[in-house]
Amino acid sequence: MAVKRSPLPSMLTRQVVQDGLAYIFKGGLRLKNSHLPVADHAIPNHFIGICVATSEQPETDDYVLAQLAALGLGRVRLDIGDDEMYVHQVRLLQRLLDASLLVDVHLVQPFATARHMLDTQVQARWQQFVEQFLQQYATQIASLEIGNTINRKRWSGYQWPGFLQAWQIAHRLARQYGVKVVGPNIQDFEPLYNISAFKKLQAEHLLPDVHSNNLFVERVIEPEQPDHRIFQFRWTRCLKFNLIKKARLLQKIGADFGVASLVSPVAFWAIYRIQRHLPDGAQKQADYVTRYFTLLAASGALQQANWGAMICHREGVINDGLDEARYPALERVAYYQSADGNLHEYQRNPSFSALRTVARWLNGAHYIGALATGNGLEIHQLRKHQKLIHVVWAINGHCAILNQVYAESSLRKVECINRNGQSIAQPALITETPVYLMWDASDSVALHTDTPKLSQTIIHAHIQGLQYYPVQEADWRGMILAESSEQAAQLWYAWHPGTLRAPAKEQALRHARNAIWPIADPRSANKKVTVKQPIRMHWHKTVLDRFKPSKAKRSWNGAMELLRRGVGTAMPLAYFERVDDSSLKQNYFICEYVTHDFTIAQAFIAFSQGEQSFQGVAAQSLYQAFALFCLHMHASGIYFRDFSGGNILVSQQDERLTFSLIDTARLHAHATATPYSERIADLTRAIQKLHWEGRKQFLTLYLGLSGHSLNIGTLLPFYLYDFKVHLKRSIGRKGMRKLLRKIKEIRGGNAT
Repeated sequence: MAVKRSPLPSMLTRQVVQDGLAYIFKGGLRLKNSHLPVADHAIPNHFIGICVATSEQPETDDYVLAQLAALGLGRVRLDIGDDEMYVHQVRLLQRLLDASLLVDVHLVQPFATARHMLDTQVQARWQQFVEQFLQQYATQIASLEIGNTINRKRWSGYQWPGFLQAWQIAHRLARQYGVKVVGPNIQDFEPLYNISAFKKLQAEHLLPDVHSNNLFVERVIEPEQPDHRIFQFRWTRCLKFNLIKKARLLQKIGADFGVASLVSPVAFWAIYRIQRHLPDGAQKQADYVTRYFTLLAASGALQQANWGAMICHREGVINDGLDEARYPALERVAYYQSADGNLHEYQRNPSFSALRTVARWLNGAHYIGALATGNGLEIHQLRKHQKLIHVVWAINGHCAILNQVYAESSLRKVECINRNGQSIAQPALITETPVYLMWDASDSVALHTDTPKLSQTIIHAHIQGLQYYPVQEADWRGMILAESSEQAAQLWYAWHPGTLRAPAKEQALRHARNAIWPIADPRSANKKVTVKQPIRMHWHKTVLDRFKPSKAKRSWNGAMELLRRGVGTAMPLAYFERVDDSSLKQNYFICEYVTHDFTIAQAFIAFSQGEQSFQGVAAQSLYQAFALFCLHMHASGIYFRDFSGGNILVSQQDERLTFSLIDTARLHAHATATPYSERIADLTRAIQKLHWEGRKQFLTLYLGLSGHSLNIGTLLPFYLYDFKVHLKRSIGRKGMRKLLRKIKEIRGGNAT
């Protein structure tokens, strides 16, 4: 049943703003190096927990308990509401208590009654509900949480006076029954609410024992990134508001008001939200589980942090098998009312194994410190079970070469465990998927440098069945993508850059600034791959590109950014570059050959010449498919920059059009969606060969899908780009070449 959400007064009142700003201006948020981990502290035994729920079927209780045992978790959070699910929730509670689990209970007031808490009848019902529950369970539960995402009125239903009334009733009863009080349950990092709430509760002598704040960072995309949304000002990135800083500042706020302990009751990454940017949603959720909890443990600021919910198709470590239409009207972060779906359809996500592994090694460990953090490479050092443990990873898309980070003497003794808890061979790379490197506690681990850094090579960490093998031989560096080390050696021998020679122009696929030609693919008979090498460099490029990665590496990086974001391109197989190459030409990019039916430029030229279709594809169908492709590319954060029609390949597969991009060296990639101005810059190039009526049809489709409309302001960049192209063709390099050819032809004619 949908929750009625009629308008409510804003929770961001003048008083909240005044309280918060007064605290901030007095230096309340001043904490030196608050963005860095805190060295040398104990991680609590039950640091990592999970939010659980059941259904009307008692069999679900059995399933939940079995999964908790498999996860190895000893502490859970359970929402119990004053509604029809109460009898089932307390049934699960009793089962959890009988299994000797620590249970933090979150008592939830229904939205419809929470919004009327100033009504005396509603107050009486809330008091009766809380008291009846505490009479039975006060001595058995670990804590009682009061409050419910109070800075999200559309979830909780509270206004400030109503919340304070509900808090006062529950707090008084909790004190009467001797139960630890947790609250006030603020959502995200919005410290004005924490400050104002604590000020009010302190004045009324109603402070909690433990400060609760749901430390979400999923909208920042990945756990390590500074939060650009804080106060809606981009300068917060400069102030390094990362997850660690947010945790430490929240702990300080609570401590300043006399509540030193901080917990995060609920946080998660919803798979569907990850997939707005990255196609490997389930794998990325599993990566983030490890990275998120490790960073929270490193902060030293929290006593406990929960993942929530255990069972849900969006955010759960177990998928309930439902589709998006079956998600409850009220967000699970506000009220995890029940485990939905059919029990026989439940399936563990990859994040289940990741949570089990990170809980095994973090809970009860001693955090020693960070050997690298904040520069894209994370190395966190722990001690547990007579083991010295390094949890290591890179930010999304990046990597570091393991033997360039760790000394060979240390790597000879290391034991490696992957994100899911399985023993693995020593990896060549540190990637966005965390691994655990382990030594005996008495071992001394040496790094090559005190400031280990990322390589400049981009990778797609979740290409199934393939691995990356760095090339470091004589003057050559690079990377090979292969199924095994044996295959990588085979490819290095077959494609050794010392043997690669660009063919004559007539034998090449392209021969201008770059030579592109086919060579044999040793992985499969009768197949070819494509090699690209720069062969002509304008003088200014030799200056401007001097401190950039080689063109081959940029081509590889661009292709990898496309792949990891689910945008079609030729599969990159290798790149090689000569060290200290002053010519900037001794580098090679090798990729699979993309079979295609035509380029978008060929189709657009045909439409401009009056054709209504091209190779059986109607103009309107191509516009529609291409608009969807461009929208996906830009929503994924890609600014292609060389989005000309010849670089956009089109294939027809069972009446479905697919697109692949080539010439990827100039690509720029954003962590979030591509800015509007850059989207338009891409499109001016892509549709330049199309007639104006076709351009307007395409742009109407694209802009409509992205929430914009076609107007003269939108069309102006396209007119300007046409003018720029005209100038290049008339007085630019191309124009000069044409003029010289004409002069040569005239002279030749006069000579005859």
